[in-house]
Amino acid sequence: MTSENPSEIAAQSGKPGLKVLLCSPRGFCAGVVRAIDSVEQALKRYGAPVYVRHEIVHNRYVVESLKAKGAVFVEELDEIPDTDAPVIFSAHGVPKSIPAESQRRNFFALDATCPLVTKVHREAEIHHKRGREILLIGHAGHPEVVGTLGQLPDGAIQLIQTAEEAQTFTPRDLNNLAYVTQTTLSLDDTAEIVDILKQRFPNIVAPHKEDICYATTNRQEAVKRVAPRVDALVVVGAPNSSNSRRLQEVAERAGCRYSVLVQRASEIDWSKFEGIGTLGVTAGASAPEVLVEEILDAFAERFALSVETVSGADESGMFFPLPRQLRERATA
Repeated sequence: MTSENPSEIAAQSGKPGLKVLLCSPRGFCAGVVRAIDSVEQALKRYGAPVYVRHEIVHNRYVVESLKAKGAVFVEELDEIPDTDAPVIFSAHGVPKSIPAESQRRNFFALDATCPLVTKVHREAEIHHKRGREILLIGHAGHPEVVGTLGQLPDGAIQLIQTAEEAQTFTPRDLNNLAYVTQTTLSLDDTAEIVDILKQRFPNIVAPHKEDICYATTNRQEAVKRVAPRVDALVVVGAPNSSNSRRLQEVAERAGCRYSVLVQRASEIDWSKFEGIGTLGVTAGASAPEVLVEEILDAFAERFALSVETVSGADESGMFFPLPRQLRERATA
């Protein structure tokens, strides 16, 4: 792959030329790096098995790689036998009942919840202590939403999924409301819902800082820049990854006539890419760069590629430390 003139490359190779606009930033964020490192460091220091509740991040390649190293993934703690092996909570966060159950069973628990998700949990707790009714903008059933709802007693947080629900919600006290959001949502969807809530309830308390995480924001903004310039766009990520699915939606809204979410090159329907001259490529926050390279290699087998990186925000300085127990062990 090169950045030379696409027509010259095509003439030399005999393949049709394809201009690739590679979004940056893409792929792993600091929270995902922290979560994966937590599992790998626990395996290195304590040996296998290391139990992980739920997929540590939503990416099959990552999960299978960690399984091969000795990680055992479970959906609930009752699947774990009595053990002194580490038990890790995923990056998405968990309801308070999970650490409580872990403590009751004397598990060696390591919390790999993304600090930006923990921030939302703390915000909700503060609002509850101040007597506010809390609205959570998010998607029902997503583990992050389940974890946030589980920070407080049943009924303390009301889930708002759509603009219609924001329009029809009836509060207990319209002057005593606050809202928080799932961190991986579409900025545009959230903005519409927030606007409705602020119009209906002018005194609603907003987060001190936007809940949608920096990585979600940055990846969506990069896609918005690239999407109008390409014939098609590929998002590398898992179908159960909220931030990856939002990238596909953002691309379509921004003017890309065809966008697709794929986990691996084997999922690509090549008939959809016949006759294209420009292609955008990005990756969700839980997709490793090796899968982006696999996708590019698959296109390089069929097209003469010229690749241009479209750069946006610089995330090189973002870093979250490992859970405290792993840091203490490293220091010792």
